[in-house]
Amino acid sequence: MAELTYRDAVAAGIAQEMARDERVVFLGEDVAHAGGVFKATVGLLDKFGPKRVRDCPISEQAILGAAMGAAMTGLRPIAEIMFSDFLAVCWDIVANEIAKSRYMTNGQVSVPLVIRTANGAGSRFGAQHSQSVENWAMMIPGIKVVAPAFPADVKGLIAAAVRDDDPVLIFEQKSLYSLKGEVPDGEHVDELGRARVLRQGKDCTIVALALMVHRALAAADILERDHGISCTVIDVRS
Repeated sequence: MAELTYRDAVAAGIAQEMARDERVVFLGEDVAHAGGVFKATVGLLDKFGPKRVRDCPISEQAILGAAMGAAMTGLRPIAEIMFSDFLAVCWDIVANEIAKSRYMTNGQVSVPLVIRTANGAGSRFGAQHSQSVENWAMMIPGIKVVAPAFPADVKGLIAAAVRDDDPVLIFEQKSLYSLKGEVPDGEHVDELGRARVLRQGKDCTIVALALMVHRALAAADILERDHGISCTVIDVRS
């Protein structure tokens, strides 16, 4: 096990899958030379070269349109939308094209596409850079949603998302990028669609995701210490 930040676990998960499968490509705004606005993809350009790690113009619609086309024609792209708020300008292609293609073609065409985006408030960004929009994606049939709370889950769920034959939207909590935790060495693949019980209790259950998992664990400690209330805490994850 190695101790990595949430940020470094992003790069580790992407690098693991790019090394394993040459069909995996990565594209987005400032993701190559700059390593991303949060520096979560530093080093990928040097490892995999400009054909597989590509900077794109500032057009979220173009990024996801290109990624969708690449996915439909044999690649397994990872596309970054810098802030989750910006999904609003390309929601048509996400909700009406990417999510629906498998069903509209009766399974003849799949879209093995991963969309990564930084999500959440509390980091002193502007109002258009601070929303939590997981609920937008959760209402769309055909999109799998991931919101990891710990570095190990970041790496493992990115790997699982890349290997999935359907589109997956990963919401990375921007205020957790500096969080450190143990991450398995070597290949690490988690399972989509499976929550995790982090704490067993007998009086009540708290269900949370991403940043709120850490708040829920802290609240459970206070409830037990100060009030004798024993709480189960469940991390939804995906």
